[in-house]
Amino acid sequence: MRVPLTCPDEGIRAYVSRAICARPCFRLRTVVHWYHSMKNNHKYVVERVQTGVRIEKRLLKVLRAFADFHDLSLGDLLEGIVLHAFHGKCPFDRDSLRRIRELKKFYGLELDSSASHRLTESESGGAGKNQSGKKGRREGIA
Repeated sequence: MRVPLTCPDEGIRAYVSRAICARPCFRLRTVVHWYHSMKNNHKYVVERVQTGVRIEKRLLKVLRAFADFHDLSLGDLLEGIVLHAFHGKCPFDRDSLRRIRELKKFYGLELDSSASHRLTESESGGAGKNQSGKKGRREGIA
C-alpha cells in the first residue's frame, strides 16, 4: 500500500514503501526518482546536438511508446535515463517498470541487460549503411 507523504527536507511527494528513509519521521518510503528534477525550479541551459544513433528496432519502439506515455520527447527520456544511470540511480518506479514490461511484451522485445554488448546486426539490418544505402563515414571505427 502506498500513502502519499510530503518530506519537509525535499519538498516533493514521496511514497511509503519498504525502503528506509534517512529522516526519523518517515521510516518507510521510496522517492519516485522520475520526478526528482521537479523538486526545485532551477533550469539548466544546455546545447543539444542532433545525432544519428543506431539502436535495436524493438528497443526503440519501447522507448518511443514509453516517452509518449509520459508526454516526453525521446531525447528527454534518454537524457533522464542516462543522467540517473550516471548517478547510480534507477530512473523508474515500480509502475514504470511494469509498463516497460508490458511494452516489451507488446513489441516482442526479449532482450535484457545480459544481451548488452553482444548484439550483432542481421544481414537485412544494413550494418554500416545509412538510409540511402551508402556506408556511413564512421564505418569500421572501433
